[in-house]
This record gives sequence, structure tokens and C-alpha cells, in this order.
Amino acid sequence: MSKRTKSHHSGTSMLRKRAAVVAAGFGVSALLGTGAAVADSAEATALPGITTTTSVEAQATAQAKAADNAAKAKKKADEKKKAAEEKKAKSWIDPVKDYELSAGYSQGGAMWASGHHSGQDFAVPVGTDVMAVHGGTVVKAGGNGAGDGSAYGNAIVIKHSDGTYSQYAHLSKIDVKVGDKVETGDHIALSGDTGNSSGPHLHFEIRTTADYGSAINPVSFLEKEGVSV
Repeated sequence: MSKRTKSHHSGTSMLRKRAAVVAAGFGVSALLGTGAAVADSAEATALPGITTTTSVEAQATAQAKAADNAAKAKKKADEKKKAAEEKKAKSWIDPVKDYELSAGYSQGGAMWASGHHSGQDFAVPVGTDVMAVHGGTVVKAGGNGAGDGSAYGNAIVIKHSDGTYSQYAHLSKIDVKVGDKVETGDHIALSGDTGNSSGPHLHFEIRTTADYGSAINPVSFLEKEGVSV
């Protein structure tokens, strides 16, 4: 009877040991599994953070680069525009297109009040577009030669930044007024046959003052400015 009891206790003890080992194994596995899960969770949490930070930095860099390129493009465009405006402001042109030269500067004749012609005539049909030969300010505009005498008919005088003046006479229509700012090539009038005129043409002068009697050779002047008349 005692032997059986011993054997029973021994078996029970072995079973208990085995159960303890198995339980311990499960515990270790559970612990390891929990640790792995925690590590995986931490890694999963960390990776999106790194990715987001990298993405924000890349986006900021791209935006800064785009802004820099836009600023450079704007600066280049502004410089190009300024250069074009400066070139236009410095340039001189003929007052009309598709013309024939008629009476020239200092040409004698009974038609001229002083006995010689004070400008250059450009033979063109009535209504031809008349342009400012250079940028400046309109200082005279109107009938009776804009104050210079009825022989000029309707006339305009423009003051330029270099101190010279350009005059346009015998006009059929005046499209500017005193005080207007004009640029090279701007439309200012239509040619005509008003005043003491031998036929449709534009009378053009370059002067050293705004008034009659200060004219210089307009063809020579324009040629010095690079205009072939």
C-alpha cells in the first residue's frame, strides 16, 4: 500500500513539474511575443514619423527652390523690360513712314517767311500717321502753328530730355495736348495740308528752343542719332 502511495506521489510530482515547465514556457513565449509586439509597434510608430519629416523637408526644399526660380525669372523679366524701355527712350525715328522727301532744310523760296526753309518736308497723303520721333513732353499744340504763325497750320512741338525740340506742322488732326507725355513712336497726329502748304505733307523741324527761329538741320540731327532719312 505504501509503495503504491509513493508511486502515486512520484507521478503527481512529475506531472506538476512538467506542467510548471510548460507554463513557464508559455510565459516566456508570451513575454517574448509581447516584447516583439511592442518592438514592432514602436518601429511602426517611428517609421511614419521619419517618413513624414522627410516628406515635409523635401516639400519645403522644393517650395524654396520654386520660389527662388520664380524670383529669378521675375528679375530677368524686369531687367529685360527695363532694357527695352531704356532702348526705346534713347532711340529716335522718322516722324512718318512711306514718305518721299520734298523741300529740304535751308532751301530758298518765296513760300518761306524767312526766305529759307526751316525744316524738312515729308511728302505723304493727308491722314498719314504722324509719330513722336523721340520721347518727351508736348509743350505746344494747336492751330496757327501752335503760336508760331499761320504758315504752319496745325502744329505740335515736343520737348525732349536732351534739351532739343521737335516740331510737326500742316497737320489735319492733332491727337495730343500740352502736358502730354509721349514715347518714341507714339501716335500724335495725322498729316495734312493746312497753313501755307504746297500740297499734302508733313513739315518737320528740330529746334534748340520751343519757338520759331531756332531750327537746325533735322536730317543731319537724325542721322547723328542713327536714323537714315
